Amino acid sequence: MSDILIKAKGLSVGFQIGGSIFNKQVLKAVDNVSVEIEKGSFFGLVGESGSGKTTLGRALLKAAPITAGSAHYSDEEVEYDLETIDKDELKDYRKRAQLIFQDPYAALSPRMTVRDIIAEPLEVMGLTSSREETDERVREIAAKCRLNLEHLRRFPHAFSGGQRQRISIARALVSAPKFIVADESVAALDVSIQADVLNLLKEIQREMGLTFMFISHDLSVVAHTCDHVAVMYLGRLVETAPTRKMFEGPRHPYTKALFSAIPSLDPDDRGKAQKLEGEIPSPTNQPSGCKFHTRCPNAIDVCKKDEPVLEGDGSGHEVACHRWKELMAMVPA
Repeated sequence: MSDILIKAKGLSVGFQIGGSIFNKQVLKAVDNVSVEIEKGSFFGLVGESGSGKTTLGRALLKAAPITAGSAHYSDEEVEYDLETIDKDELKDYRKRAQLIFQDPYAALSPRMTVRDIIAEPLEVMGLTSSREETDERVREIAAKCRLNLEHLRRFPHAFSGGQRQRISIARALVSAPKFIVADESVAALDVSIQADVLNLLKEIQREMGLTFMFISHDLSVVAHTCDHVAVMYLGRLVETAPTRKMFEGPRHPYTKALFSAIPSLDPDDRGKAQKLEGEIPSPTNQPSGCKFHTRCPNAIDVCKKDEPVLEGDGSGHEVACHRWKELMAMVPA
């Protein structure tokens, strides 16, 4: 039995945003991405706004159209091809793959009690046969998310941001999923609350054997939470590695620039941040060759012509850069 829960190969997601029948303008949000997510892992996906992180996560939930390539889901019971999945299979997949939204204030209906919010997936999917069974399941999941019976009777406006996010987490968990996409799920919270929610996610992951795709722009959060990290730029994966390897030695110039911006208490690190010139190019008018060459301080002619592919050294650390070996050799030992 495979240890891979989610496998995407050459996956692309494009949206027509204008133009005519004869001159269609396509926004390529995800471009030829191949990735494998192991069962029980906490997989981090990082990059600037507009890099395609959210669209990739939604494509793996079958909530965004896959326009090229393939994506497969395989757990102990079923295997689905997300490109050709039929209506009945999709209904079952919705139980197994869930999303935790970014904004806990916008994600919850103000007209529903917490009990009804958490119970809604059970009722919509027909996962329980009676109100008593539904209530039992709601109480069980609420307790895992540190919500008590009194909380279940209230409406969302009575709760803080951290408490609302725990409600969102409970709603995502109530169908007993295997795969969770957490899309910037702590970004809207105060720093003092973020650690509490992250620790809750890790605790639930261990207890329920879940697999997470954790989408974030905050590398310090990813370092604390994730087992494996992938970096996206303009719809492409530019680097992927186990978290420790990535943080010990990023190889792609874009990843290095992101990592150099992480705040440090070490006085020797001050002033070492690598400032990226310019803005991320438009997804509708992407540069040729390496997508990053317009902002890369190490770009040469080949970078402008040929698009690099992910390659590694056998350790699980892969990078899409024509010059990564050369640049590594230039770093002082």
